[in-house]
Amino acid sequence: MRLLLLLLLVLPGVVRAQDAETMPQLIVDFPETEAIPGQSLSLRLTVLVPTFMPKPPVWPSLEAPNLLVRLPSRSTNPVSERVNGETWAGISRHYRISPMVPGQVVLPPQEVLVTWQDLKAGEARQATLTTGPIAFAGVVPEGAEGLDPFIAAADLTLTQQIEGEPAAMVPGDSLKRQVTVKVTGVSPMFLPQLLAPVELPGVAAYPDAPQLSETDDRGALSGSRVESVTYLAEAGGGGALPEIRLDWYDTDDGVVKTASASGLELRIDGPPPGRSAPLEPARLALLAGAALVGLAVLWLGLRILRPALSRRRALRRSAYLTSERHAWRGLMQAIRARDHAALRPALDLWAERVVGPDPRRAAPVEAALLALGAQRYGGGAGSAGETGWSTLRGALEAARPRGPQAAARTALPPLNPGGAL
Repeated sequence: MRLLLLLLLVLPGVVRAQDAETMPQLIVDFPETEAIPGQSLSLRLTVLVPTFMPKPPVWPSLEAPNLLVRLPSRSTNPVSERVNGETWAGISRHYRISPMVPGQVVLPPQEVLVTWQDLKAGEARQATLTTGPIAFAGVVPEGAEGLDPFIAAADLTLTQQIEGEPAAMVPGDSLKRQVTVKVTGVSPMFLPQLLAPVELPGVAAYPDAPQLSETDDRGALSGSRVESVTYLAEAGGGGALPEIRLDWYDTDDGVVKTASASGLELRIDGPPPGRSAPLEPARLALLAGAALVGLAVLWLGLRILRPALSRRRALRRSAYLTSERHAWRGLMQAIRARDHAALRPALDLWAERVVGPDPRRAAPVEAALLALGAQRYGGGAGSAGETGWSTLRGALEAARPRGPQAAARTALPPLNPGGAL
């Protein structure tokens, strides 16, 4: 049933945004304002214009806490209405609103942006049409007040599948428990967790992520929720996996019903957790002998390899101390310390280890050294000295050879010089 804005002051749930004869109009059809949580209410917004709409309207989302809003298939359709004796064109948007919990819900005024062609002005115009507050409630039927969580459906079935032998398990065996709930007349997202965690001695549980499947057949929702847990026997023990019970309200019969799946007992033969079967003396002696042999081999290997490793380490240390890289590091330390006394010896040592032209003869390096000397002996300003050190460092970095040839003079000698002939 659809009512127009003129009835808004008398009947709730019907709004028309504009009353002018030539302006776009918004009609809200909301015939029912109460629903069982999980069941849907039908809300339809219709926009009418005297000409046509070059762009589709921008509809509100109606999103709110504890509210499920869906657009059924073909939710938006063109319409036409007779307004003041003339045919107006329009577009209708159909929403299905489901309260998820009991209680009153009030949606604030919603806006619809409409673009329509004004033939008199010869241009497209926009108008924002606004609904009034939209109020409705989730109501729990009599007799179902104690349901927690509250589930209302036209039909609900619960089945269970067991893969494995729960009464004859040994460490290493596994058992899979899978529970499937199918519902009709409500979304499966209202279904709670079915397989709660259970602590059993000697058993490790590996739950899979729940699988939800939903279908919408012209607004009639249905679907399923599948949960499964794999139980792995790690040691002797076991215990009881509890029965699953799910109370729900049958919307067709108007009564509370219970779906259930039986529990089961896991029995694992073997030593309890934290204990193991005692080792036989022969096996214990074998393990001890293997450990002694391993320690002897390790000790002998260290006796043989330690001198060679020590020589190798000493050679690497000696090679580094005589390398260009080590001399460069000392030169950079002298520059960072602004140490005039250490600069020349460090520069000469580094230059001796550089392959190729003498970097001290590079024009930028000579110029930077002359500038530092003038600053030191000529009484230059401190800031000029800082610039001189930075200039020298940049000149040296530019003059430093790149690539493997820089360390050619300090290549590490072979560990066994007589080994290659």
